Amino acid sequence: MLEKGMKFPDFLLKDARGEEVGLADILGKFAVVYFYPRINTPGCSLEAGEFNGLLPEFARLGATVTGVSADLPEALCKAADKRSYSLRLLSDPDHKLLEAAGAWRKKKLYGKEFMGTVRSTCLLDPKGTVLRAWPKVSPKGHAEAVLAALEEATGKPAS
Repeated sequence: MLEKGMKFPDFLLKDARGEEVGLADILGKFAVVYFYPRINTPGCSLEAGEFNGLLPEFARLGATVTGVSADLPEALCKAADKRSYSLRLLSDPDHKLLEAAGAWRKKKLYGKEFMGTVRSTCLLDPKGTVLRAWPKVSPKGHAEAVLAALEEATGKPAS
C-alpha cells in the first residue's frame, strides 16, 4: 500500500461514462482516491454515498474525490445513475492502478483465499504526493475521517 510521502502512480482509466481519466486530471488540487471492492454492494454503496454526500465540503477545501474498482464502466454508470452519484468512479478491470497502489491484495473469506480489492484510501496533495493513507478501512464514517484529515492538511474547516 502507498504510504505518506510516496508519489501516487500514474494511470489512465475509463470513468463511468467511458471517458479516459489520468493522474494529470486530478493533479493541481488536493485529491482523495479511494479503492473499493465492488459497486452496488452494501459496504461500497454506503461508502460511495457518504463520499458523495460530502462532495460539497471536499470541494470547498479544493479537493476532488475519485473511487476506483475493477468494475466495468457500464456497471459504474448504471450504479451512478441509480444512486445519483456525482463523484467520479473509475474502472480498473486489469487491476493496473489497484496493484500499483497496493489495493489489490490477498483476501480471505470463509476460509478461502483469493485476490481482490482491499477497501483503502489515499489523500494526495496537489502535486500527487500521498499525505495520508488508510490501508484498510470500514466504510461507515470513513468519508468523514478523510474530510477531517483534509481539513488538517489545508488548515481550513470544510464548512
